[in-house]
Amino acid sequence: MSSPQVEVLLEPDWAAAALVADVRRGLAQQPRRLPPKWLYDTAGSDLFDRITRLPSYYPTEAERSVLVERAGEIAAASGATTVVELGSGTSDKTRQLLDAFAEAGALERFVPVDVSETTLRDAADMLSARYPDTEVEAIVGDFTLHLGHLARYDRKLVVFLGGTIGNLYVEERAAFLGALSDSMSPSDGLLLGTDLVKDADRLIAAYDDPEGVTEEFVKNGLRVLNRELGADFEPEAFGYVPFWDSRQKRMDLRLRAEVPQHVRVPGADLEIDLAAGEEIRMEISTKFTRERIADELAAVGLTVADQWTDPAGDFAVTLATKV
Repeated sequence: MSSPQVEVLLEPDWAAAALVADVRRGLAQQPRRLPPKWLYDTAGSDLFDRITRLPSYYPTEAERSVLVERAGEIAAASGATTVVELGSGTSDKTRQLLDAFAEAGALERFVPVDVSETTLRDAADMLSARYPDTEVEAIVGDFTLHLGHLARYDRKLVVFLGGTIGNLYVEERAAFLGALSDSMSPSDGLLLGTDLVKDADRLIAAYDDPEGVTEEFVKNGLRVLNRELGADFEPEAFGYVPFWDSRQKRMDLRLRAEVPQHVRVPGADLEIDLAAGEEIRMEISTKFTRERIADELAAVGLTVADQWTDPAGDFAVTLATKV
């Protein structure tokens, strides 16, 4: 077994600088918004893990069921020898897929990509032990910035799961998919996990659990700003407002100021006044139809080769190839 390689593409202070830039840009505009990536500190990640286990929150287990059932088919259809995972974390769900590649004798290299160096190094050590015949080449990087580094790998399958693509706005998705397509050759594939459009009541229930876990998860974003930038947000002075945007086909998760507030964010050299009823958009989660998936991929030169869903048809896993 060879030791895993870890390539660090992020500067040591990248997170602090990126947070300041996002806060200055997002809170100064109307409507005010923050990128959802700042919800996932240690506390936020623990809360999200609890969300995935709630009875009303179906996406995680729906996607997992597809991978459990179809991993062998996916490995065979992709023809890949290198698997790249974007936003890999602990690579928990992906292990089902990696097992199928390894059993077929096709897994030469695994490239997990994540912003957390500590998580990535721990995962790389674990994966090297689990797949001793596979080269593990971890990349500490931001998948919105460092897709160009993937072009060096041939016969690769880029895996982007969890419905994370739905957290990006339309223009962000187009830019991301375009950059990803530019890093691919005709021998490469993309495995994309997307939540599908369904009844609005069911969607709202998935993001507004009676236990209040999702509300705490979303409010944790304000606590991150208080801790990291010395802000004086009072999370309990905000109400949680999740709603279904039928025009954009997305869940929109916001925090609404219950009373007028003057908020200072010293670390970003920013002060804002919030009127009672004013909202901050904390996250979106776009839901897709099969046609929309195919159209957005086709726009960047990727074509759907195959697609699988869970038995209920809630979640799709799509294999696309470069045209």
